[in-house]
Amino acid sequence: MGRVTIGGQLAKPGRNVKIGDVVAVRKPPVTYSFEVLGLSTNRMGAKLVPDYMRNVTPASEYEILEMNKISGFVDRAKGLGRPTKRDRRELEQFGQNFLSGESQFNYLAAEDAKELTGTTDFDWDEDDLFDE
Repeated sequence: MGRVTIGGQLAKPGRNVKIGDVVAVRKPPVTYSFEVLGLSTNRMGAKLVPDYMRNVTPASEYEILEMNKISGFVDRAKGLGRPTKRDRRELEQFGQNFLSGESQFNYLAAEDAKELTGTTDFDWDEDDLFDE
């Protein structure tokens, strides 16, 4: 809510604009600004829009947008929302390695068990009941 302002004031969808109004549209992280040059009574194609409005967005806003593109940072807190494709693939790879015994954790646990007991058999099963 509150993404569009006209003349610095929040605008509802039905608000009328006048020639000379500056419409600001917040699309994080950038706020785009447009000046109304004329009004139309009909709908029009996108090619005619520049006749009725002018982009007056400051260059500093575009610099912010460019910095975000360069950084590659996605504004999503870890653990919130749906995992990205990359996160999902990492989770699947971890699960496959863990279940197959190829994970780094299993390797380290086996090495520790070998140091402590002289064997890598660190799971408890029926065979361990009768070991003497």
